[in-house]
Amino acid sequence: MRIACAGTAGFIVSQVLDTGFGVFYIVFPVFLLGILPTINGHIIRQFIAAAVLSCVEVALLQRFLGHSPVMMTLAVFALFYGRFLLMAKGPLFLLGANGTLVLSIMLHFSSYPDTDIGDMFVSSVSASVFALAIALLMWVLFPNTESRPPAVRPKRSSAVIRHHSLLGGLIATLSFAVFQTFNLRDSLSAQVSTIIILLALNYPAALLSARKRALGTLLGCSLALFMQLLLYSHGDNLLLVLPCLWIGMMIFARAHVLEGGASGIGFGGLMTLAILFGQYVAPDQDLIFSALYRFSSVCAALIFVLGALLAVGWFLNRFELTREYPTADNAGAAT
Repeated sequence: MRIACAGTAGFIVSQVLDTGFGVFYIVFPVFLLGILPTINGHIIRQFIAAAVLSCVEVALLQRFLGHSPVMMTLAVFALFYGRFLLMAKGPLFLLGANGTLVLSIMLHFSSYPDTDIGDMFVSSVSASVFALAIALLMWVLFPNTESRPPAVRPKRSSAVIRHHSLLGGLIATLSFAVFQTFNLRDSLSAQVSTIIILLALNYPAALLSARKRALGTLLGCSLALFMQLLLYSHGDNLLLVLPCLWIGMMIFARAHVLEGGASGIGFGGLMTLAILFGQYVAPDQDLIFSALYRFSSVCAALIFVLGALLAVGWFLNRFELTREYPTADNAGAAT
């Protein structure tokens, strides 16, 4: 209920503000409530810091390195590496995860000359504030009926932390470079999908996440197509769109909860609806084409990223300083 109502409330805010970056207002509350079991001061500070920091970084990148693709790519790698390092260490996981998502979206938009950078910065920060306000309101309206056990933070060695940080940083940078090189401007959803599966931090978990996310994307696109056919020529009527969006969000939110809150089929469907309605629901947009294009681009992007994860992970495991799993000799010595 919290996720469905929060996503719908974010959509209403984006329509009222009539901004070109409405996707922020829907994706942020869904992402926030979808991956976190609670809201507190530490989470609020990380969430706001991720948006503000990304705005500063993108502004500096565009100002000083926008003319040099090579230097830009190296700087982007350093930024992504730092975020995945925060995720691998644990205490500032949200700062790293949300920072990676926001930075990826903003880099995607800011690389095109007709983008209003100022409007994008304002939308990103204001959407973060609205997302937190909506999330807090949802917690007040729909509190937990039973207490949840605290999350257990896995203990990682220095080598594993380096492995996860380099793996995530390299693949996220590769995704950025590919999407810029081939001018895939309308493939925001595919780029976001590559970032979300990287949050798993290793290949086996990313493979499972990718399978579920592809199925969630297919179901989300199918539901969006059904909604478009149901609304027909009334897609610009907010009073008709809202119930459809809420029902769709509710279906996938329920699936997400049944999956234990993991990044699975339900979360994939939620993010699909959030991006489709946030970016493509407008009188002059074709949601049917957008849904079909989104599914094909997401599947292609996930296959590409999984192949890159396998290759880069194998390479990093060849060195002791970045090895994720111990070799047979090391394992024998440890026992």
